[in-house]
Amino acid sequence: MPTTSPAVLPVLMLFASNVFMTFAWYGHLKFKGSWLPLAVVASWGIAFFEYWLAVPANRWGNAVYSAAQLKTMQEVITLVVFAGFSVLYLKEPLGWNHGLGFALIAAGAFFIFHKWS
Repeated sequence: MPTTSPAVLPVLMLFASNVFMTFAWYGHLKFKGSWLPLAVVASWGIAFFEYWLAVPANRWGNAVYSAAQLKTMQEVITLVVFAGFSVLYLKEPLGWNHGLGFALIAAGAFFIFHKWS
């Protein structure tokens, strides 16, 4: 296992995997005129690299985090990555309602990670 902290490495890998997956799922939206089967095959190719990051991130991360914590972390990371992708790549603005929705999901993450006595 790499020398990065066992608590930090899965987070970094999940961020990187989410960048790949976001491009796999939504990157083709800038190329709506392209042949759909080509978009699907290209997305599969991108997703291949996502799996090479996500699977080890979850396996190594499970030494530090529960499966529920890893899944919650992945969902929050997905929203952060997607928000940036949406604004920077797709040029679609985010409104107050998106921020409120993301905040509610972050509140849910708080309850997953909070240690209750």
